[in-house]
Amino acid sequence: MPNANKPCVFLIDMESFYASIEKGANPALRNQPIVVAGDPQRRSGVVLAACPIAKSYGVITAEALWQAQQKCRKLVVVRPRMEMYLQISMHITAIFESFTDKVEPYSVDEQFLDVTGSLHLFGDPLQLAAQIQKRVWADTGIRCRVGIGENKVLAKMACDNFAKKRKDGIFWLKREELEETLWKLPVEKMFGVGSRMKRHFHRMGIYQIGQLAKLSPDVLTRHWGVNGEVLWRTAHGLDDSPVSLDVYGTQKGIGHHMTLPRDYHTAKDIKVVLLELCEEVCRRARKKELMGSVVSVGCRGASLSAGEGFGRQMKLAEATNDAMELYEAACRLFDRHWQQTPVRSIGINLEQLISDHAVQLNLFTDNHKRRSLARTIDEIRTRFGPDAILRAASVTEAGQAKERARKIGGHYK
Repeated sequence: MPNANKPCVFLIDMESFYASIEKGANPALRNQPIVVAGDPQRRSGVVLAACPIAKSYGVITAEALWQAQQKCRKLVVVRPRMEMYLQISMHITAIFESFTDKVEPYSVDEQFLDVTGSLHLFGDPLQLAAQIQKRVWADTGIRCRVGIGENKVLAKMACDNFAKKRKDGIFWLKREELEETLWKLPVEKMFGVGSRMKRHFHRMGIYQIGQLAKLSPDVLTRHWGVNGEVLWRTAHGLDDSPVSLDVYGTQKGIGHHMTLPRDYHTAKDIKVVLLELCEEVCRRARKKELMGSVVSVGCRGASLSAGEGFGRQMKLAEATNDAMELYEAACRLFDRHWQQTPVRSIGINLEQLISDHAVQLNLFTDNHKRRSLARTIDEIRTRFGPDAILRAASVTEAGQAKERARKIGGHYK
């Protein structure tokens, strides 16, 4: 049993979530290698999930579909059904909430649970983890893995590095045992260390998490500021962030990104998508009763190896959630920084958010009328669908709004 004064946190991850759902929905697929992947004709042919059988052929998540098909000639490709996946994810959340009232979604297939107050009802952490696994399996046919720790970062690393490799899918990562467990792993296995940070550490002669942990935090702080201290604390299993229902309540920004179905070559076509992105970002901002005063535009070129693209931001004169105001600023950024190269994907972000209840009066613009019109359009789209009202530009060949209206999270419902 854990120390009565110590919290106990789970990170529960669904194994091959999308693929497991598809196998449950179609028993004929149960013993076949399957992947859930987007449409290769619209440049979304990327593996979103691979079942364990497909993985045994070397297929991995996020690789191009054609690469996966080369590895496994018998691969069965299933198109994603995001609406169904989200419904099952919410059902799994409800299962977790029957064990604890402290559940924090981390992604569609990962959730944090603070079970500190539940252990006296369900047994020790290992027993409780096994009960949750059985309940999820019985209700959904999906296997889940459970990482256990006294905080979120330990639970996450327990799941990613240990539970996923165990037959029972459960691992308890204890701070007092880090030297024998976590510290022996390569440094890139630590939460928060990506490929770029890995290269930095290797240049410093740091190859294992234990080497990083034994450094003075001052050394890391000199290199990476506050983030250096976070890395040192993570290596020591220290994390003060609570499992919170309101983790997304204080949103820092609202953004939307789109991968285009083909390379866009002209500013005219690209700006059609820019306008659609601004419409979506501002709709979401109005729904949350927020507005922002900083706009960011990110653009990725068609040639990834050439490093084409840019990411820039600018401060607005006034905070806004009006699509045309945001679009005008986004166009200024785009015109200033676009290198006239083909565009593969583009995104907009609205930051420095504040409440939209207080609005700056303007002698030259009828803000009240524009806000009223925008909210009326929002209501119509909510009732009749996102493509009930479209700007004329969106019905041109460059427009993507009508196609995106048929999807959830960029994939067909």
